Amino acid sequence: MKATHFLVPALLAVSLAAQTEPSKSSRPDPPASVQPMVLPSHDSKLLGVFYLAAGSGPHPTAIIFHGFPGFEQNLDLAQALRAHGWNVLAMHYRGSWGVTGDFSFTHAAEDADMEVRILFDPANAKKYRIDPHRVLVIGHSMGGYMAASAAAHEPRVAAVVLISAWNIGADYESQRHTRSEAPTIENEAKSLESDNNLLPLAGTSGMALAREIYDHKQALNILTLAPAMAPRPIFVITSSDGLGPSDHAIAEAVRQAGDSHVAERHWDTDHSYSDKRSELSAAILDWAQANLPH
Repeated sequence: MKATHFLVPALLAVSLAAQTEPSKSSRPDPPASVQPMVLPSHDSKLLGVFYLAAGSGPHPTAIIFHGFPGFEQNLDLAQALRAHGWNVLAMHYRGSWGVTGDFSFTHAAEDADMEVRILFDPANAKKYRIDPHRVLVIGHSMGGYMAASAAAHEPRVAAVVLISAWNIGADYESQRHTRSEAPTIENEAKSLESDNNLLPLAGTSGMALAREIYDHKQALNILTLAPAMAPRPIFVITSSDGLGPSDHAIAEAVRQAGDSHVAERHWDTDHSYSDKRSELSAAILDWAQANLPH
């Protein structure tokens, strides 16, 4: 009788546990979250964050590539996109903002390629609830080149947004930095060193970066990437920062490469779109929803 006496409560406890444990189908969807990220890239480890949307997904996913050197990271765009169901990855390049390694434009482009490949890895797509058919790259300023380069190297990228893209390889021709002086390597170096731009960067100098631009003008020119970028939807956004003509030339080059899905938008504002941040977010969201596959 004693054995039976103790067995009955035990069975009752198991029964109650089975009744109160939620089934998999009734468990709540994952909430929105921020995942610190450490990604391997060429013997270095990139640092950043992954803004993960609420819900089981899969979610459209964007990578935001920041500019030179990255004081403006456009993380408000990441928050706005996530609020509308997007995952958004934002990383620092090699040799910038405490990331190990030496900074260069070539290294940054390699890092951008690595970030895109990581998103398309099936294990990561499952882990982070990524829809691999709706991956968008967004690049601001120098990040515009990185976005264009990454898209040109990975045809699975669904669409591209260029925000005041700096066409690095055309710098000596356009005189973006040195419009009042001759476009020499020395003057380019002075411009790159201005505004404390080199403080967050390691393993480089203004002269080294100016020489890199001069020596790799063709490879660092977005116009050479136009055929590989087409025929995906591309959104070219400009401001009154002097880059408008160069960015319009990018849009035209992609059109000439056969891309019929190119849109352009201009705001009379500064390079950081300081008084147009809400409008910028809304325009990117509206365009992405209209142009990415559903």
